[in-house]
This record gives sequence, structure tokens and C-alpha cells, in this order.
Amino acid sequence: MHDGLMHDDVTETLRSAQRFGFFGSRPIEEAIQHSRQYVAALGTLPAGTRLIDIGSGGGLPGLVLAEAYPRIEITLLDRREKRTDFLHRAVGRLGWSHVSVIRADVDDMIAAVETGMRRPFDVVTARGFGPPDVTLRTAHRLLSPNGRIVISEPPTENRWPTEILVELVVAREQIGGVSVFRPIH
Repeated sequence: MHDGLMHDDVTETLRSAQRFGFFGSRPIEEAIQHSRQYVAALGTLPAGTRLIDIGSGGGLPGLVLAEAYPRIEITLLDRREKRTDFLHRAVGRLGWSHVSVIRADVDDMIAAVETGMRRPFDVVTARGFGPPDVTLRTAHRLLSPNGRIVISEPPTENRWPTEILVELVVAREQIGGVSVFRPIH
């Protein structure tokens, strides 16, 4: 795991993404700090761990995760061309060979995982992807049997009905501004 300092190039890349309108006007330092909560929730990840960030947009939390975990395989997935083009250029500028950017609808990635064309992921992350139930169900379909899902949370509400946790057979733990979901075996 990274030492907690954000590389200036990553911060500037995220500032550019914000200028392009890929995420809101909240101060970039706060957005980075929120993304670091994903790192805190995940802790140490072994080399070779496969992580996918769905709806990567301008790179939050994906670029922060890529900076923190240089020894894992990270996929940034978004269906919008302008955003994936931006992420491709950013990953190239940052010299990251452990990060791939894919422009596709998440349903295409789910189909690739479910048909065996792609291996499931050890970690699925999401921030602002969609309604909570859609986000969790989508992430769950990409997840390996012992994997984890980490989803950004609003500051005060629990938006996870017990029924969806029971349906997907997952346990939820809130750590700071993110929820971590783990399959129950």
C-alpha cells in the first residue's frame, strides 16, 4: 500500500477531470480524502489482486486506488468515450502499466465474466454509479466468491435494506464514508 501521500501528478490529473466536469465542484483535496477511505477500508491487498472500478468517470476513486496499489491489477470501466479517453491519457502520463481503461457498458463486462471470457474480480468499487440496489447488484455480478465490494456512502443515511443483503447473501460494514460488502459463506 502507498504511504498516504498523493503524487502531485495524480492531484493535477484529478483537477483536470474536475475542470472537464467529470465530477462535482467539491474541493479536490476533499474528494481525494474521500477516495482514500476506500484504501483504508481495503487495507493491504496482495500482489495480483484484481480490482474493477465501475463508472470510473474522471478517476475517483480509481486513480487514487491505482496510486495506492501499484502491485495489483486495476480496471477502470466507463461507457462514456470522453471519460475513458481522458483516463487512457492520464494512465499513460502517469506511466501505470498495472491499470487498464475499458470503454464499455457494465452489462458487457458482466456478460464477459458470467460467460467465462473474463475472470471475476477480487474487489469491485463504485462511486456515484447509480441507485444503491442497482450498484450493489451490478457489482455483485462481477465479484469473485471471496471478493469485496466497496461503495461510497452519503454522510448520514443507511440506504441498504436488509432484503437486498439477504438476497445477495452479503454482510455490510460501514467504514468511514464507504460501505464494504462481503459474501457470507
